[in-house]
Amino acid sequence: LSAAAAAAAAGADVLSGASNRSFRPPPDVQSPLSPEGTRLQFTTGFKHIYGDFTDLRPLGTGVTGLVLSACDRRTGQRMAIKKLVMRDTVSVKHALREVKITRRLQHENVVRVHEVLAPHGCPMPKDPTQLSALYIVQECMETDLARLLEQGPLPTGHATLLFYQLLRGLKFIHSANVLHRDLKPANIFVNTDQLLLKVGDFGLARIVDPHYSHKGYLSEGLVTKWYCSPHLLLSPNNYTKAIDMWAAGCILAEMLTGNMLFNLIKPLSLSLSLSLAVDFLGRILTFNPMDRLTAEAALSHPFLSPYACPEDEPVSSHPFRIEDELEDSLLSEWLETESFFLIF
Repeated sequence: LSAAAAAAAAGADVLSGASNRSFRPPPDVQSPLSPEGTRLQFTTGFKHIYGDFTDLRPLGTGVTGLVLSACDRRTGQRMAIKKLVMRDTVSVKHALREVKITRRLQHENVVRVHEVLAPHGCPMPKDPTQLSALYIVQECMETDLARLLEQGPLPTGHATLLFYQLLRGLKFIHSANVLHRDLKPANIFVNTDQLLLKVGDFGLARIVDPHYSHKGYLSEGLVTKWYCSPHLLLSPNNYTKAIDMWAAGCILAEMLTGNMLFNLIKPLSLSLSLSLAVDFLGRILTFNPMDRLTAEAALSHPFLSPYACPEDEPVSSHPFRIEDELEDSLLSEWLETESFFLIF
């Protein structure tokens, strides 16, 4: 284990006594839904992968497709499987981008993708437009942050440790020149026994090369409104990595209060004992994105000092460039997916 991963594992025991409130995880996400008809209707769209996977159970709906969990016959492990429907050239390009991004983002705080499958277990065709769907097989986490927050605010120690891991993952993602564009509790996954956090669902992610002006070429940001920065509302086709940091600040406030920051009837109120958190939020939730802390700078704020470990906060060694957004590049990388099988 790395220092950060070890801290997370140790923190699960140390912080469990930080509050008298029971820190019970939400209902097991692997439990089948009721009634049975709902489960069958949900899993019908995954009939083309039944050969390698059994015990399919609904998890939810991602921004670009359905998600379920299943047991992999080859390993005995339970996996999460995301189905991307290929309806037209636009959906094909979005799917290729998501595959390209997720296969390269290998980090302890990013949901790990194990393989990409075509229907019926067939080899990947040279022309992806021939596909009706694509299946991304990834690690299955216990729950997501949104479900945890349904129980109310998290103990400060838990929130601090989880947010540190969120920023640690975001630092790596941004160093790869990727914007997530849809950070919210439902896209942040947690194993409560270890207090281990991972960022997932890159269906809206985009590649942004800092050496190139993307102004006017970025599609309108689709961040969920409660986590959307003011700049994105005013200039929806011109944004930077700062939009992810704004969303992260909103998520921290929600972890500490149990309420969505900009969906409050009453003004936000934090204990005086959380003065560091208030200062931290003030540096992240700035109206001007140029004044907003980056993920790397935020990791050095005193609020996160109990867990900060600069020597174990890696950056990408293979960042994306503007050429990776070109259709020819997406297609050439697609051809390599035939050999895209990671070790479980």
